[in-house]
Amino acid sequence: MNKSVKIAVECALAALIVLLVWLTVRSVQKPVKFNKEVAARSQVAIQRLKDIRTLQVAFKSETGRFSPTVDSLKMFYEGGKMAIVMQIGSMDDSIAVANTEAIKKAAGKKATKEQIMNLLQEAYKKGTPVVYSVTSQVPVKDTLFNNRPDFNIDSLAYIPFSGGQKTEMESTIKLVSGVNVPLFEARMPYKALCKGLDNQLRINLDAERRDQNKYEGLQVGSVTAPNNNAGNWE
Repeated sequence: MNKSVKIAVECALAALIVLLVWLTVRSVQKPVKFNKEVAARSQVAIQRLKDIRTLQVAFKSETGRFSPTVDSLKMFYEGGKMAIVMQIGSMDDSIAVANTEAIKKAAGKKATKEQIMNLLQEAYKKGTPVVYSVTSQVPVKDTLFNNRPDFNIDSLAYIPFSGGQKTEMESTIKLVSGVNVPLFEARMPYKALCKGLDNQLRINLDAERRDQNKYEGLQVGSVTAPNNNAGNWE
């Protein structure tokens, strides 16, 4: 073998080694990058599901049931009202508690709740320390997510990074131990959430979830059984 051929062979072997090393590193890094991206996307999706849960709880407090669609939650947020209870005075204030009990006693057993409330409010306006609660109907939009300047009600209808696929949601009323219990669940499958990522790794992720008897994606609530509106990431 002459020198030039030897050099060519050595260069080819070196290039092959570099290629093999690169392929090995790439095969190791591929799932690492996939998992990192899934985790980042999941954080965005989880926040949307938490926001849906917050709205659902408020919706149920006013209607006695959960909303079946994100669109009706949006209508509730933009035009609905919810009850807010504000406490006047403090139960830790012994003087206020004593004054409240004295006013109730003076009103007599036949006094209605409205009459007692009027007496307590009059006493409060005069500067007398008392304790009572006031329930007001306030716009949902002025109450929820006020500390979230980036909150966007329209985004809740869509699975992030999915190219516009809709959030899956349903509600029902299920008989549990003889009692009708309102239930809801909202879902974002990995198939949509992981759009654009390595499809085989996503298929593997789904298979892993199925083997663990878990939903192949992110979910909050359940229409199968009460779970205190928990998310499957919690």
